[in-house]
Amino acid sequence: MAILVLLLTASVAGVLYSRTVYPVDDLRRMFLPNDVVNLSIGLPFLTVSLLLIWRYRLAGLLALPGALFFILYNSLIYVLALPFGMMLLLHFSMVLLSACASVILVTRIDASAVRRHLAGAVPAKSIGAILTGLGALFFLRALGVVLSGMTLHTPLARPDFAVGLVDLLITPLWISGGLLLILRRAFGYVAATALLFQSSMLFLALIAFLVLQPSLTGTPFRWVDIIVVFVMGLTFFVPLVLLLEGVRSRQRL
Repeated sequence: MAILVLLLTASVAGVLYSRTVYPVDDLRRMFLPNDVVNLSIGLPFLTVSLLLIWRYRLAGLLALPGALFFILYNSLIYVLALPFGMMLLLHFSMVLLSACASVILVTRIDASAVRRHLAGAVPAKSIGAILTGLGALFFLRALGVVLSGMTLHTPLARPDFAVGLVDLLITPLWISGGLLLILRRAFGYVAATALLFQSSMLFLALIAFLVLQPSLTGTPFRWVDIIVVFVMGLTFFVPLVLLLEGVRSRQRL
């Protein structure tokens, strides 16, 4: 609930006072549409996940770590790119809270029980292979962005460098979770499915970001980028649908 309040506060402030909160054009082009995405995707997803858990639904138990991880990923980019101020403190608080909540939640889930519920109901090896393969590809891409950004005098002031740095930190978890699921380890069912929710949210948010950015910031509409991101997102969306279908057949915890 604290994360919900912080996310709502930070996103509304970013939308209503964008020129004060984001004094540099590059920051405003990056974070203004992202604040709208947080309100339209991140906030509802976190709320629905909480409601499903309160109703003892397995989907909520697996989705909530993914929603928290999505907020952790998002807020960490703000922390790395924003100048010191109230908005930075809000997002730093969300990084700490979402990290702590994710660790507490994942470590207290009965992973063996989740595996018993999902074994045979979801394509574990296929989902694990997708997470591992795309995690490796995005890690290499992020590594290139970070290495090229290191040639700049103030790379952390560039939002694209901040995204690359966070991708560099996060994508090894995709690889690890995918490998654990391929090996059918109990914790792999929890970690990989949560990461699949998180990665699917990221692609959905990126599509919404690319659609909203031109109208909010006056940048050109990039049809090619939207199509490419959508096609790449299908690689996560399709396994997610299969996962949800498997969870639906075993709904009660």
